[in-house]
Amino acid sequence: MKRELFPQHDCGGMRRFQPKWFDEFKWLEYSMHTGAAYCFVCYLFKDSSKYPGGDAFVNEGFRNWNMKCRIRRHVGAINSAHNEAEEKYNLFMKPRTSIRESIGSNSAYFKAQYLARLTWSLKCIRYLLRQGLAFRGHNEGKDSNNQGNFRELLAWLAGNFEEVNMVVLENAPHNCQMIDHKIQKQLIAACAHETTKFIIEELGDECFAILADESSDAYQQEQLALCLRYVNKNGEPVERFLGLVHVEDTTSLTLKQAIQSLLIKYQLPLSKIRGQGYDGASNMKGHVNGLKKLIMEESSSAYYVHCFAHQLQLTLVAVAKENIDCQWFFGQLAYLLNVLDMSCKKIRMLRIAQAEYMIEALKLGEIETGQGLNQEMGLARPGDTRWDLIIFVFLLHMMNEIFGYTNDLCNALQKREQDIVNAMDLLELTKLELDVLRRDAGWEEFIKNVTSFCQKHKVKVVDMDGKYIPIQRSAKFYRGATNYHRFHADELNSRFDEVNTELLRCMAAFNPANSFSAFDNEKLVKLAGFYPHDFDFQERNQLRFQLHNYINDVRNDENFKNLRSLADLSIMLVKRDMVSRYDIVYKLLKLVLVLPVATAGVERIFSTMNTIKNKLRSKMGHDFLNNCLTTFIEREFFLQAKDEDIINYFQAMKDRKVNL
Repeated sequence: MKRELFPQHDCGGMRRFQPKWFDEFKWLEYSMHTGAAYCFVCYLFKDSSKYPGGDAFVNEGFRNWNMKCRIRRHVGAINSAHNEAEEKYNLFMKPRTSIRESIGSNSAYFKAQYLARLTWSLKCIRYLLRQGLAFRGHNEGKDSNNQGNFRELLAWLAGNFEEVNMVVLENAPHNCQMIDHKIQKQLIAACAHETTKFIIEELGDECFAILADESSDAYQQEQLALCLRYVNKNGEPVERFLGLVHVEDTTSLTLKQAIQSLLIKYQLPLSKIRGQGYDGASNMKGHVNGLKKLIMEESSSAYYVHCFAHQLQLTLVAVAKENIDCQWFFGQLAYLLNVLDMSCKKIRMLRIAQAEYMIEALKLGEIETGQGLNQEMGLARPGDTRWDLIIFVFLLHMMNEIFGYTNDLCNALQKREQDIVNAMDLLELTKLELDVLRRDAGWEEFIKNVTSFCQKHKVKVVDMDGKYIPIQRSAKFYRGATNYHRFHADELNSRFDEVNTELLRCMAAFNPANSFSAFDNEKLVKLAGFYPHDFDFQERNQLRFQLHNYINDVRNDENFKNLRSLADLSIMLVKRDMVSRYDIVYKLLKLVLVLPVATAGVERIFSTMNTIKNKLRSKMGHDFLNNCLTTFIEREFFLQAKDEDIINYFQAMKDRKVNL
């Protein structure tokens, strides 16, 4: 029978029918073919023996619209044919709500088995998440020799432990094995939720900075990664992964909306942002429509810091591009590496030559042995004495010196606990070391090392007083230039122009190094003015006096004597229980620590993403990818998450067959 609504505009014998009857009697249906009403549940589940002589609501149809009492008479008592048919209908639509099923699936024994089965599935999932492994197999059928990591691991547990075997796989109800792909993803989502909950609880009501970057995944889809930088309860500046969001494009407005949606998901307001860390792309740092500007419209104290590591890279690249000799050097180096990479035979020859050199150098005591030493492969000894080779050797040593000095700074910028004041000091130290290299004493030592290398390997030594011969360019551009003048030029000054701001100079007054020699009360009071929403009028007035007591206290405390960074200072203040005593000072210190130095943490996320979402798992969904990344990256918190909490969240995600 075709179910259709009653046409209210019909006339004739149906004028007295009330359309609201359909709301009162849900089972009542009207057929436009016969012009009569029927009982839908009785029509489906009628028992002819219960209707002697037939029934108007089942066979002939009901047309007596002026006799509503007939409808109630059809319903009858609790044991009537209509009520029996309605019960069968309800059981048909929702079979799990039957009394038999309800009692069976909610008994203590069944619940215990269900919980055990769910727990073992969760343990398999937790192991795979921690290792970043795939879950599904190409063929998960019973006859498959490799059913995928999840099922194979669960089967291995069942084959080795009887308590597991008793409740999983073949010994579990076929409609409640808890191994379906949907169940796996829901458990993974519960794991990610409990992991992120630790991050939100650790953050609390504190202000934070955001670090964001975008990159494409293995499926060539643009992804935006977002990290939070904040000071935890122990006073440590930490960076935590919040989530990964798929974006259709990389315009500043799209990125801002993606960041905002992710923060709103965890009830983190944009007004709490006190710092921004991105790379130097125009869509990020643009002064008019960049992401930096859009975020500062929501929070005026969300100061932007161009990633120091990115600036260092741009500086070295810019210097190399401006020097034609460096361009030639890297071009030749690229050719050399291409030739070596294309031949296994040449690689083997290079390794043999390097091994022979290492043995000889160890005999002469020129190099030291130890764990992690002498791991780099060098180039084979040159035998040619042409000018190109002379310059190549010289530039090789010069770039090695430059990269050697900047390597310490680069490694320091990769540390998550690095603060911006210490990074500024490291930057100035690196500039000083490079400046020393340019001066007479440093330059003479450098030339001495190059000369020694050339003499040892029978390569002609560069005459620094000789005429400079340019490579791949006319000599008229360098008339009268000597080698000393060309290679001794200043190439690295004034590259970090974005860090010389009043804000950072004020922050430097917090530096605890050398017994707080950089401390300046006036600068720190001025620093508080950069955060008008964090300090009210009374706190700004009180800050001056609190700073006076603070500096006298820490200078006279032996525990603060050898501190080198702001992070050390913050941790010590918490450890010495001085936070409540100098609450305004500590609030200002946390705002300084929140400012990011580099976006290395976000970039590491993309390296991890390529491990999780590789060519074999290139079609992972966005939510699934985000959940796997959260548990893999923040495994410190994931390990703290209890099975009980994960299962409770899993059970609350939707109605389950068993209520624990």
